[in-house]
Amino acid sequence: MLKRKPEAGDLATSADTFGELLKDLRDTAGMSQAKLAAQIPCDRSQIARIEAGTRVPQKNLVETCDELLETGGLLIRLWRRINWYPVVEHPDWFKRRAAMDAEAVAVREYGTQVIPGLLQTEEYIRTLFSLAASDEDGNLNERVKARLSRQHRYLNDPEGPLLVVVLDESCIRRVVGGPAVMRDQCERLLTAGKQPNIRIQVVPFTESALTPATRPMSLITLPDGEDWVYSESLDRGHFTDDPKVLARHSRTYDVLRADALSASNSAALISEAMEGYGHHEHPRPERRKMGQKQLQRQQRRKLRRGGPRLHGHRPRS
Repeated sequence: MLKRKPEAGDLATSADTFGELLKDLRDTAGMSQAKLAAQIPCDRSQIARIEAGTRVPQKNLVETCDELLETGGLLIRLWRRINWYPVVEHPDWFKRRAAMDAEAVAVREYGTQVIPGLLQTEEYIRTLFSLAASDEDGNLNERVKARLSRQHRYLNDPEGPLLVVVLDESCIRRVVGGPAVMRDQCERLLTAGKQPNIRIQVVPFTESALTPATRPMSLITLPDGEDWVYSESLDRGHFTDDPKVLARHSRTYDVLRADALSASNSAALISEAMEGYGHHEHPRPERRKMGQKQLQRQQRRKLRRGGPRLHGHRPRS
């Protein structure tokens, strides 16, 4: 569980305060929420929720707001001082994993069907929890905040822990919450993948020779050098540091990563999926094939630069 005691001299400790300041600065600059969102760019509702204190802004968005509103870095300085997750409660069975995330020096993840929690957007998380159970006990918002709290040291600090994520392509093709949610989720992956401490690779559907792992897994390295394997069943987390199990899962992960697309080609595939979500209710299979052909053409062009060109009949498109 991530907790931080407010330091002496903290001027603000709440998302509400940050939201009020952002609104005042935006009004002073003569910008509407829609205009500011268009220049970032992001959805207007995201600005509205940050100003209402119901959404935690990402570092890159805050830095962009500082530039657009000409605040001299005021917002990012305040953002760093706010305790965004003063109290979070994880399910009892997940508390041990959350504690590991709070101190790990490296996490290697493999995701099937669903994006791993350390990279999920707020709306993606909310959709998953809504599908899993009703919010009759009123704890949906708390569960969302708890999951978001795990991400802070990975996504918001370029010098944060190493996070290497291998995704089965089904993670970006399976629609969770609708096209808009998926588009934002793909954008999150692209933004996170640009950080020096994060690498994201996709195992494409076209990798027919590969037999992927049937369930997600995490390989976690702690500061003392201990390595753990973590996996989940329906409502329980499973941990082991057994050397034989570690060796087997590490080997599986290494093979998956070796057969995945490179980080740059993975980003191209994610970008193609994001574009599809921006224009269609569901990404078309034809668009996926077209994106894969584009990747193949790029790879062939790179190969031709280092060897002789082959001339032949080129079919008309």
